[in-house]
Amino acid sequence: MTSTSWIQRFRTRIVALFALAAVVCFTTVACSGGSSTTEAGPAIAPDLVADYIHTVLAADRTAYTQHVVNRVKTLEGKSKEDGVLPVESTEAWQQTDGVPLPAQMFRLGSEIANESGYFTYNLISPWNINDSQGPKSEFEKEAVEEIVATGEPYKGYQEVGDQAYYSALYPDTAVAEACVSCHNTHPVHLERYPDKVFEMGDVMGGIIINIPVESMPST
Repeated sequence: MTSTSWIQRFRTRIVALFALAAVVCFTTVACSGGSSTTEAGPAIAPDLVADYIHTVLAADRTAYTQHVVNRVKTLEGKSKEDGVLPVESTEAWQQTDGVPLPAQMFRLGSEIANESGYFTYNLISPWNINDSQGPKSEFEKEAVEEIVATGEPYKGYQEVGDQAYYSALYPDTAVAEACVSCHNTHPVHLERYPDKVFEMGDVMGGIIINIPVESMPST
């Protein structure tokens, strides 16, 4: 199977996954996250919906990193002695007919899911390589500081433009050597953060999930 057909199969799986997640989100409490019921049955609090979504995202990303990227024969131009897949995982995967790096695969899925309008998710980090993945809102900046300091999720409400969101940021840790080596040797990382050297288990950033709600909770 070519890497292109493999990517297409993955994209199909992502579409089906988020169709299911969208059904879950429809039962979310609209604004405050309190207990209530809907015509479809008991409503689910937005923090629990965010936890469900994150569980699936983290599992898929970890599985891809450990069971695909860790098994390729070449990682960003460097041979892997224990590699068994005759393909390279590289940032330039489209040009080399390789497979995406974990962060790129994650972004491919987010682009599909974000088109639905039910919720959005993305990777953000204070050590971002991609400019689109730096913390932007005050909520994201505060959340990133907290997860790096504590290693725990940070949740709350924020308003962006005229839209209110329930947002949750989950720590994104280095679960495989590929995560560490790719970042530590990336030219942009070396230029921007020369003193930051990641190790296995480090918090490298976070997974932000934004669920639209009808309004900000009353204080």
